[in-house]
Amino acid sequence: MNNEQLTKITLQVNGIEHEISASPEVTLLDTLRDELGLVGAREGCGIGMCGACTVLVDGRTISSCLMLAVQAEGHEITTVEGLSKGEKLHPVQQSYIDHAAFQCAYCTPGFILSTVALLEEEPNPDDETIRKYLAGNLCRCGSYMNIMEAVQHCREASIS
Repeated sequence: MNNEQLTKITLQVNGIEHEISASPEVTLLDTLRDELGLVGAREGCGIGMCGACTVLVDGRTISSCLMLAVQAEGHEITTVEGLSKGEKLHPVQQSYIDHAAFQCAYCTPGFILSTVALLEEEPNPDDETIRKYLAGNLCRCGSYMNIMEAVQHCREASIS
């Protein structure tokens, strides 16, 4: 790629400012993984249907495979790597571990970020609300029961 086609952008990711040169057509997902080494968000379907690439942009869930990196400039991006405080996991991350809410864990970062967003928006969701909110995230292993238990635990513990 010719350098004239690159655009300098500044991204706020997990509270850290990153200045990068990006091609206008590169996705936020590819930038997070390839440029910044944040590999929690993953490409599953490439069309925003599976939730594996979920990140938070200004606190809202988005499919990072559908957002261009240049569109993310000026917004606060949070990846699953940005939830923990050093060695201390975010309570939602810990709940997913405690409830074995994963098998292969490919989808887990997206589910965790969606759960964080859900609990920020609705701290005491009923089970139907949880299912609807997480419907955009798919688990091929079928860990849905354990995922529900992890989210229910967060709800009962008033974790957000």
